[in-house]
Amino acid sequence: MPKKSAKTKAVPDKLGPEAINENLGKRVKKLRGDRGWSLEELATVSGVSRSMLSEIEREKANPTLTVTFRIARAFGLTLQELIESAEASASKIQVIRANDRAQVYRSDKQCEIRTLSPINLEKDVEFYELTLRPGGTLRSQPHFEGTREFLTVEEGTVRIESDQNSEELAKGDSGTYRADVPHAIVNTGKGDALVFLVVIYR
Repeated sequence: MPKKSAKTKAVPDKLGPEAINENLGKRVKKLRGDRGWSLEELATVSGVSRSMLSEIEREKANPTLTVTFRIARAFGLTLQELIESAEASASKIQVIRANDRAQVYRSDKQCEIRTLSPINLEKDVEFYELTLRPGGTLRSQPHFEGTREFLTVEEGTVRIESDQNSEELAKGDSGTYRADVPHAIVNTGKGDALVFLVVIYR
């Protein structure tokens, strides 16, 4: 699997601009509803056009800092308070959709590796879906000392190699092995092999 360049503690990133904009729209709509204001009334108080406010609430617009500041002031909030409240209202559940191609780390004639853990986080545990083509092999150089991999076979048959050791696994089998030595996962069947792989860095 991809080697880490540095061993660090897991620290969640701040929400990106798209997430902040999305939650800002929801937050503005809620604040307006709490006050019983129409879009026209908020437009009058804030000096931001009704059409722009509608676009923001429907998450169709990317407001400038000036526009965001005017909206915050209309609600009696500072710019920072409005943005922070939007961040706080964000879902704490991170979802990776099946059709999200951004999660595909590698795809070639040997295999396809799909990341099932958030790729924007530096973490000590990584989760992958690995599809090995017939005859395909995923060979990896040693990771950090103490790193282990845990693998479950969902479809097909594979051979795990770790240093000088090897084991054959079939559908439903699981295995764990050292990943701080040269290691490999080899498709020994005639069709695709699908495995789920967890990498734990210590």
